[in-house]
Amino acid sequence: MSEEQPIVFLHAVERQYHQGEATLEILRSAELAVWPGETVALVGPSGAGKSTLLHIAGLLEHPDAGEVYIDGVATAKMPDAERTRIRRTEIGFVYQAHHLLPEFNAIENVILPQMIRGLSRQVARDRAVDLLSYLGLQHRLTHRPAELSGGEQQRVAIARAVANAPRILLADEPTGNLDPKTSEHVFQALTQLVSASGLAVIVATHNMEIAGRMNRRVTLREGKVIELP
Repeated sequence: MSEEQPIVFLHAVERQYHQGEATLEILRSAELAVWPGETVALVGPSGAGKSTLLHIAGLLEHPDAGEVYIDGVATAKMPDAERTRIRRTEIGFVYQAHHLLPEFNAIENVILPQMIRGLSRQVARDRAVDLLSYLGLQHRLTHRPAELSGGEQQRVAIARAVANAPRILLADEPTGNLDPKTSEHVFQALTQLVSASGLAVIVATHNMEIAGRMNRRVTLREGKVIELP
């Protein structure tokens, strides 16, 4: 990658969960660096800690130990308000379920996060139209989620996730509910966005075909991040 500094850097991250008297060690001295314009597939069985790693990288959870650097800035001990600000401006999230607001159409679902950030409705609308059109949804702009296919809903969710021009996109099984052909369309949309914007992307996925087409593949073994060939 051309930039010397990773946009996301997890350093010696530890995370444990307590169930009764048992302690589950999910992450143990986990290390992961991702650079702008890089796509990283996070693969592995359910329960290995993929979602936990994404939540920590996205500042949704605190690590028990270690540090999470976003663009070189340590975040683990930041006040919650500052972590929330970084999450809103620097990080986009896409989940297996699209979580679109059912009463709003595609454009409105992409406008809302921009207006929450403070953009005018017109600027937000123009950007929403551009993004949705870029993702091949120019004929579905005024359709509500129930009127869209699964792949179309997920592409709207991707547009919403990047509407505020984050530098990091974290996706947790974004094609998990989709058939292979639709998964391919969604993955191509994601790849287009990365090449156009220089996003750093971490995708947790069970789809090894998609994982194989990303820049890097990593997995979790005994709580550590392991690079795969």
